[in-house]
Order: sequence, then structure tokens, then C-alpha cells
Amino acid sequence: MMTLLSRIWLLLSHKSFLWLLLFVNLSGTVYGYDWYKWQLVITEPKYWIFVPDSPTASLFFTLAIIGWLINRNFKLIEALALITLVKYGLWAVVMNLLTLIETGSIGWVGWMLITSHFAMAVQAILYIPFYKFGFGHITLAAIWTLHNDVIDYIFGQMPIYSNLMKYSNQIGYFTFWLSIACIAIAYFVWRERTQTPISS
Repeated sequence: MMTLLSRIWLLLSHKSFLWLLLFVNLSGTVYGYDWYKWQLVITEPKYWIFVPDSPTASLFFTLAIIGWLINRNFKLIEALALITLVKYGLWAVVMNLLTLIETGSIGWVGWMLITSHFAMAVQAILYIPFYKFGFGHITLAAIWTLHNDVIDYIFGQMPIYSNLMKYSNQIGYFTFWLSIACIAIAYFVWRERTQTPISS
């Protein structure tokens, strides 16, 4: 008899569901880049690629889904998707909750951002069995992720939360360790998939 988890996995891995997930992530990516449009206007062009963090994370996942739909694994993209989706998904949840604590209200948009970004992190974890990245891909994704932190918190290109900017040093410290944790997740996913069982 098929277990509940087996039924859920059959749903998640079905091509029809993957097409739906592709549409949702592509729509969220477009919306996210539009969301950052005002910050890009006041940003030097050389930093543009580093500013819209969450939309770029969902773009990586969108590309990974396209790969799965055509029976291919874009391994570097998968590593980037896992690390950045979990990182920026959880980061945005924390930032909006801090805004709630700081101001007392975040409105329906803030709650929408919390829900959608938490879903970003969850989907990255749910699709762990699909990932085929190697250690080299994790290394490149880690360099991208940590370099992005440097651009955000040393060169001052972090996403602007007007009520939280006075805490930018603390946020930068938190973000660095969140990056390390997400890179570690990718590493353990790879290790679990590749480790050879010890024979007795």
C-alpha cells in the first residue's frame, strides 16, 4: 500500500506539477525583479546583478525545473538554487518579522512576502532528491553566495529595508552565517548522495 509520503512525492515529481511549479516560479521571478526596479534605478549598473537576490534565486530554481522537464540536470544551477533559495527565503522572512517588531505592522504585503519567501525555502528542500550537483558546483555556488554578501554589506548594496538600515552591521553578520549554513546544507546533500556504505 502506497504511503502518504510516496503519494506526495509522486505528486511533486509529476511533470504536470513541475509545469505548474515552473509557472509559479517564473511569475514570482518576474514580479521580484519588478519589485526591485526602484532600487536598481538608484544603483550603479555594475552592481545590478547583485541587488535582486530573491528573484535571482527563484530564477535559478526556474532554470533547474526546465532541466528536469527535459530530463537534464543543470548541476551548477541546482547548487545555486538550493543554497540561494533557502538563504534568501529565510532571510526575507526574518527581515519582515524584524520590521514587524520594529514598526508594529507590515501590512498584507509584508505577510505575503513572508509566506512566499518561506515557500521558496521549503520548495528547495522538497526537491533535494532531484539535485545531482557535485562538490565543484557547491564550491562555485558558495563563491557566488559569499561574494554577494561582500557586495551587499561591504559595498552597501543590500536590499533596502528603511526601518532596519540602522542594524545593517548586525544583519550582515547574520546573513554571513546564514550563507554558511545554506552552503553546509548543500554539502551534506552531496555527501549523503555520494558516500559509499561501509561494508562489514
